[in-house]
Parts: sequence; C-alpha cells; structure tokens
Amino acid sequence: MGTRLDGQRFYKMTGSGNDFVVFDATAGSVSQFENEDAIKSLSARGTGVGADGVVFLEKAGESDVRMRYYNSDGSEAALCGNASLCSTRLAVELGLAQGGGFVLHTAAGSLKARIRDGLPEVDLEPVRDVRADASDLGRRPGEVRLGYACAGVPHVVVEIAEIEAADVTGRGPELRNHPTLAEGANVNFVARRSDGSFTYRTYERGVEAETLACGTGAVATAILLSSWGESGKETTLWTRSALPLTVSLRREKDAWLPSLRGEGRIVFEGTLKALD
Repeated sequence: MGTRLDGQRFYKMTGSGNDFVVFDATAGSVSQFENEDAIKSLSARGTGVGADGVVFLEKAGESDVRMRYYNSDGSEAALCGNASLCSTRLAVELGLAQGGGFVLHTAAGSLKARIRDGLPEVDLEPVRDVRADASDLGRRPGEVRLGYACAGVPHVVVEIAEIEAADVTGRGPELRNHPTLAEGANVNFVARRSDGSFTYRTYERGVEAETLACGTGAVATAILLSSWGESGKETTLWTRSALPLTVSLRREKDAWLPSLRGEGRIVFEGTLKALD
C-alpha cells in the first residue's frame, strides 16, 4: 500500500533533459521525502513521477536559497549542475530570490546564481583537482585521451573522434567504478562537432545510466578541453537532448573558476497522492 500524501505539491523540472522532482520546502514540511525509499519511489519511471534526482529548496537567510540534491538511487550528492540551474530558475519564479543575483547554498559550497539573457547561470566553486592526463585509467582503442576533474563531484572525461561511437553503457560503468577512484566518478565522452563546438554524453554516478545532460560534467569537460588546448575561455557543449550548455572559465593561480549557463525549465506542477 502507498502512503497517502494528499495535497503535497511538487515541480517537475528539466535542465537540457536532466530531469528532477523539486519541492519547495518553504511551503511546508517535506521531511517525509528525504529518505532513500521515498527518493527511489519518486524517481522511478513508470511507477513514480520519474526523474534523475530529487531537489529540496529552502530559504537561507533573507535573500539566499539552499538546495539539497539526491540522486535517483537515494544517495545524496554534493552538487548537480543542472539541478542548480533548475533551482535558480524556480527560486526566482517562486519569489524566493531575485533574478539579478543571489547565493545558492549547496553541499559543495555557496554558488552565485542569477538569470542572464533569460537563462539561469551559476558560478561554481573553484576547481583545483584536475589531471589533464589520466591515462593511468587505461586508454582504449578509439580514445584520444583521458582526463580527470572534480567539479563538485568527480568526473572522468574521454575524448573520442565520433560521439556516436561512445560505448557509454559499457565503458562508462567500467571507468565509473575504476579501483583507483575512491569515490567513483561520472564518465563523460566528448567529441568535436564540425562547427567547432563539442558534443558529449555522460554515464552518471548515482543514476547508474546515461543521462540526457550533466551540468558538472559539462564543466569538467570544458576544463579538460581547455587544458588540452582544444577550447578557450568559453565552451559550448551540446547535450544528448540536443540543447546547449555554456561553460565560461577563468584562471586564478592554480584554480579554474567556472560558470555554467543553460536551460532550467518548469515542465509541470503536480500534486502527489501516494508513494509505493
């Protein structure tokens, strides 16, 4: 039997196809959902709302907002780039924050957030843990090079010549669980497009499948592309949903300072009735 949850509202949101169930925790208690079983039930496609993850938003002081994010397997993640973009959009839509700029607090740090040119944008925490050469993970035929960057969460980036040749569901889990990566990692495959931009695909830790987009994956990929001399201060990365994410980069001593901009869209609002 499901647990009756009459009247509990939620927002279904998408960031370039990376989709989320989002709760406004300022509107009432949602503590009953912050457990592994509830997260899995909400995220289940076919029997739940269906999502890559679940987000809880609450006020953090007079003008700031706090975001808590859980992967669809129920594990809490320090950061999700696309969830941050969606949270930025929803916080402004709900009047929790001003579109001109506010601070979005996450488990990975406090991010400056805003709406710019009609799209949400967040400045991520400095990224220092970068390895331009991660060939110790074992480069396979068809892989040009491998790199590693921790952009809030750990990422392996694999450059290949043709994105459709990426073995996301085979090679992805292998690298995601590589024994030298203590916390595992998301795995991003990237290839250059004919127009000079890039396209990428991600096997996402915690979802344990390919997702249509990954915001922190876009950031890590842009950092590695810049480290490899293949891109500059701004990189456009096309997601599997055929929508772009734009990563802007600055350097400050040993740190990369990234900003991420892209879609953060409310698909629909709903009311929960029961969870199985």
